[in-house]
Amino acid sequence: MKKYASFVVFFLYACYAISACSSVCAADQTSGDASSASDGYRAHFLEMCDLSLVEMERPLAPFFERYRKNEDPKTHHYPFFMDSYAIRPLCVAYDMTGEKKYLEACNRWADLMVDFQRRMTPKGAYYLNYGAFRQPGQERGQWFVADSGSIAAALLAVAVRTDDGRRKRCLDSIKSFARMVIDNYVSSGGGVTDGLWTYKGEWWASTAIFGTFMVLAYNETGDQEYLKTALRAADWFNRRDFSKENLPEFDTFNPCTIFYCGEFFAVVLPHIEAGTPRRERTEKQIAEVLAWLAKNQKGRGAQSDWKYSDKGKVYMPGNPYFMFLLARDSAKYQDQKAAADQELNYVDDLLFREGKPRETDLEVWGMMTFGMMSYAEKLSPGGLFRASGKN
Repeated sequence: MKKYASFVVFFLYACYAISACSSVCAADQTSGDASSASDGYRAHFLEMCDLSLVEMERPLAPFFERYRKNEDPKTHHYPFFMDSYAIRPLCVAYDMTGEKKYLEACNRWADLMVDFQRRMTPKGAYYLNYGAFRQPGQERGQWFVADSGSIAAALLAVAVRTDDGRRKRCLDSIKSFARMVIDNYVSSGGGVTDGLWTYKGEWWASTAIFGTFMVLAYNETGDQEYLKTALRAADWFNRRDFSKENLPEFDTFNPCTIFYCGEFFAVVLPHIEAGTPRRERTEKQIAEVLAWLAKNQKGRGAQSDWKYSDKGKVYMPGNPYFMFLLARDSAKYQDQKAAADQELNYVDDLLFREGKPRETDLEVWGMMTFGMMSYAEKLSPGGLFRASGKN
């Protein structure tokens, strides 16, 4: 009987040990898979950063619509707002690696933006690199707040990583832009018109992009006016039904709308007090965005008949960026991390299935640069929102 009891004890102990070992092995396997994926993302992220350096070193030429169908590998001819979504991740690549080539490229781009700005009318405006619209030195022609807001956010990312005269020049530049927009294009209701455009009403894109920039500028400078402007922009959105298509301020609910508005809602949310009507309304807007993503992200099984490389759809690779951001900043959105991982896996395959991305193609450049935002937030959480702490 004692021998039998001893055998039972030994048997149970052995089963426990095997079970524990299996659990540890499974955990190690999961950890190993995640580590392998991160290594792959890092390699691809840095490869895209290097491609961006090559692309932006080409001689500059203004953008015209003909470039959508005709590549010109001899020049860099993309709108500067698209460049800005490469610059911000390039700043993160510098943080991750310490390689000066990334920061030096960002510095050159920032110097170019500031130099163009000095020659623009109205004072504080950024040159956008559109051949058909306002040029430096001109007093006529269209000019857009939305594009400029993206440029300003990238200049801010450069400013927080420099500690010399360039930092002051960049900060003076973004402050001049902010002052001009607040004084001339922000309405009493918080919406933002898109500058010197044919449509004169408050517009979702200029409101969202400038609102995001205002949050980033507040995080760096501590200027309360910037935060108040961002919160008023949130209030403007919250008075509208984001999911309807017939409002004059909105385009059809699409990848572009989702990216810019989703980014703004995710960036402004930590600055909205929990339990307030503003918070409740903003989270309803976020719910609309996340519901659209669940139905339309191909990495999560969507069967839509359009491609991410189609005109107006190239923003799709950027959407995991703000999904990761929501999961990082709020326990309520923890489920978005796994969903963002699924989508990023699809994006990674899409960008690299035929070798390196062809950055000389406009739509590929768009997918790549917006996608780099997602890679950056995945690999270096919070790096896109780095602040210097000097103000």
